[in-house]
Amino acid sequence: MAKNGSQKPVMRFITYRNAGNSWFVMKICLHFVMSQISKSKYFGPTTRASKRTAKTTAVTPAKKLGVELKENASKPKTPKIKKVSSGNAKTKLKWEPDKWEMQLENIRKMREVKDAPVDTMGCERCTQDGYTEKEKRYHILTSLMLSSQTKDHVTHGAMDKLLNHGLTVDKIIGISDKKLGELIYPVGFWKRKVEYIKKTASILKEQYDCDIPSTVETLVKLPGVGPKMAYLTMTCAWDKVVGIGVDVHVHRISNRLGWVKKKTKEPEQTRQGLEDWLPREYWKEVNWLLVGFGQQVCLPVSPKCEFCLNNQICPASTAKSKKK
Repeated sequence: MAKNGSQKPVMRFITYRNAGNSWFVMKICLHFVMSQISKSKYFGPTTRASKRTAKTTAVTPAKKLGVELKENASKPKTPKIKKVSSGNAKTKLKWEPDKWEMQLENIRKMREVKDAPVDTMGCERCTQDGYTEKEKRYHILTSLMLSSQTKDHVTHGAMDKLLNHGLTVDKIIGISDKKLGELIYPVGFWKRKVEYIKKTASILKEQYDCDIPSTVETLVKLPGVGPKMAYLTMTCAWDKVVGIGVDVHVHRISNRLGWVKKKTKEPEQTRQGLEDWLPREYWKEVNWLLVGFGQQVCLPVSPKCEFCLNNQICPASTAKSKKK
């Protein structure tokens, strides 16, 4: 044995007074063997302690799941998501705004009288008897081209003057720029629209036999024709609903009602956002409903929230706090 009770890995020769005592020698040998076993990597105290620690600190899958559930419970609620089944028996998640059906029904009630400017001076009203179906389609397209940045009554007045003069592709090609400007004045950007209308008439004469294109892709290639005009032309002129016509009214009201998943800055972004969730059977009426609603109640500045049936369920309502 070494001093201070320390043990050496190599056994030394030890002389004992009672060397003949075999029991005493066996006891010393056994003590040495046990000390060596205790240092072994297989049976040492460090290994056994680490195993005990691992057992006590191990986290079961159930505990992990419990932690995850607790973390998820503290997260804010997500917008309403609806499951939609496709033909391939696969299910996908579809976002839709909260209370949109109630909001839409309330807007229908507010539009029952049909006395907004769009009801009497919309693009489908800007034509006259005595023209062919082909020519009436051209009237609708021309009306939409004039309507950009222009009030409905101004557009309607310009269309009346054009129709009384004679609104056909051939007559527009033959009219002077000065005379055409006099007929459509004072629509917004009337000088630029004179150029667009003249160029469009030439294209229709050369490529479409004086008719108008029958697809959105070909319509937007015409000078001065954007997506809103193209989708409305498809609906009003061709009676084909292939998309939602989004003007400033539809764009503004969709954002106020929360009908887009994220706030949009451009009407085209709003169109895509609406078409992502709004059932297709509502695409035709939603433009007419929201345009008239925007002209009479949901105004760009100082909206009449106190008269709106949605004033308690609209995120942008200024009349919520007035409810007792």
